[in-house]
Amino acid sequence: MDFRTKNEPTYEMTSFKMELFFELSLDLFSVAGFDGYFKRVNPALKKVLGYPDEILYGRPINSFIHKEDLDATVETRNYIISDGIPLLNFENRYLTYSGDIIWLSWTSVPAKEEGFIYAVAKNITHKKKLEEDRNSLITKLTQSNKKLKELTFTTSHDLRSPVNNLLSLFSIFNASTMEKSEILEFIELMQLSTEGLKNTLDGYVDDLSRRDVLAVTVEPLNLERVLKKVVNSIKSLIEASNTVVQFDFSACKEVSFNEAYLESICLNMLTNSIKYAKPGVSPVISIHSNMTIGQTQLVFEDNGIGFDMDKIGDKVFGFRETFHTNRDSKGIGLYLVHNHITALGGKIEIDSKPGQGARFTITFKE
Repeated sequence: MDFRTKNEPTYEMTSFKMELFFELSLDLFSVAGFDGYFKRVNPALKKVLGYPDEILYGRPINSFIHKEDLDATVETRNYIISDGIPLLNFENRYLTYSGDIIWLSWTSVPAKEEGFIYAVAKNITHKKKLEEDRNSLITKLTQSNKKLKELTFTTSHDLRSPVNNLLSLFSIFNASTMEKSEILEFIELMQLSTEGLKNTLDGYVDDLSRRDVLAVTVEPLNLERVLKKVVNSIKSLIEASNTVVQFDFSACKEVSFNEAYLESICLNMLTNSIKYAKPGVSPVISIHSNMTIGQTQLVFEDNGIGFDMDKIGDKVFGFRETFHTNRDSKGIGLYLVHNHITALGGKIEIDSKPGQGARFTITFKE
């Protein structure tokens, strides 16, 4: 006696419909063996992967998986086989027959008795591309924000030197006691200082007006020309402090770097050496270039009060880190110097002892 209702499908009909569902479905279906080979792949998945049947069934599944995802895929497959637990939403990359990379998200169910893994996948390549674009945009915005922040610090900090230069000039100006020639010399110095301030402002306005603040221009720069430009911008500060600036660029006369960055580095290194001079001792600043293993180096040395490196270590380049009682110290200068150098792939090292001055060695990227 047949107890089925008249609408209940026969086994043969159910098997036929399941087969039709497997063949016509737009979802990506597959049956894989515990031996690591595809046993059955529906047309939708074949179309996505693009391989002919002899390759698809003749090679191990691992050969189609992106090498960066292979270890995780093998580990996950072994876990499914050994524990018999279904896997949900496992993502990995496959290489198509045409050489493209696609992202698939798998839901898999093992059948231990049969030795098969039944799986359905979704092509999430478009979703991953959107995520990649979003993350790239976030990274770029974060970098842009960092660059703008650094530019703000650099602008506000580096403008202090030309302004202090002008203030030091006015502090010594006394028209009632000065000879005409001295007044003319003072006016000339004031003009040079004002031009230095204008050039500094113009440089930062140009930086701010760039459409892409992440684009840092690198070009061959003459070290002597850049240094003299900076020295002229703080000429009165150098003279008022009786500072002696010595330089020798015979070992290497040029360096490939960003001009605004290099000017900021020179400015901060010079003003720091003047700021942290020994009481009653005129500052002496020596600057020279080196070539070592194909890399250009720029060395700044002074005879100032120095640092206790055993105490401060790498904090010497930290933001708003100060190590002396100088009221004009803001902890910005060396932070900016370090950022300018490392942003373009270089490095800076310091050798210093209390009371024995400091030696900064800048190594530029090849």
